[in-house]
Amino acid sequence: MDLKEKAREIRKTIVEMIYRANFGHVGGALSVTEILIALYYKHLNIAPEKISSPDRDRFILSKGHAVEALYAILADKNFIPQKDLMTYSQFGSPYMCHPTNKIPGIEMNTGSLGHGLGIGVGMALAAKMDKKNFRVYVVLGDGEMAEGSVWEAITAGGHYKLDNLTAIVDRNRLQMSGSTEEVMSQDFQEERWKVFGWNVLSIDGNDLDAVDAAITLAKKTSGKPTVIIANTIKGKGVSFMENRAEWHHKVPNEIQFKTAMAELEAAL
Repeated sequence: MDLKEKAREIRKTIVEMIYRANFGHVGGALSVTEILIALYYKHLNIAPEKISSPDRDRFILSKGHAVEALYAILADKNFIPQKDLMTYSQFGSPYMCHPTNKIPGIEMNTGSLGHGLGIGVGMALAAKMDKKNFRVYVVLGDGEMAEGSVWEAITAGGHYKLDNLTAIVDRNRLQMSGSTEEVMSQDFQEERWKVFGWNVLSIDGNDLDAVDAAITLAKKTSGKPTVIIANTIKGKGVSFMENRAEWHHKVPNEIQFKTAMAELEAAL
């Protein structure tokens, strides 16, 4: 399977879902695409037929506003019907604008930022206590890092030496109100996580090979949790959306939709 081609397909689905729904967080969904593809197609021990297995890996999308990318991948992996995607954010549809565990394959409701890593720490600690081998993965947004509850969870993860826990920060440096550095400075993230006892990896988060390699290293790390600082481009793959804060939460018009789809079609 060509996962770079898969990323292009998933991005096209994301853009179409948001265009048809007239709602969505396109920028962050496009920036996180390679991260989710590496997890779901190469690393996560989960499948539709063992959705309730106690030994399955756990995944939490803490930056729940990027749910369009998650829905697209869950459909491609047969957790949910492909035809349901175009009901996203429509009246009566269960596919809401943030994850809900009423959808097969989604572990936790997220969307109120700052909660996902704390839940992940609890899951990883429970695995240790129950002597289970499953791993826990949490994807956070960098804007979310301003939440104090995230740092409480970071402290706990390091304290309990949760080497079965991997956090991935989608470091696209933009949030709804502008640059993350203007809203709440967080440069030197690598040093901050290290102080709290985490193994820290910093990568190009839109490079599938780099994401794959980092997750593989995290699995081999013993005695401490791992954080992957995934440096990404908000709106990745669509030229007029890339590195533009206004595309955090914005819907393309018809011309923009056709332009975006044409760019993604021509990408490979």
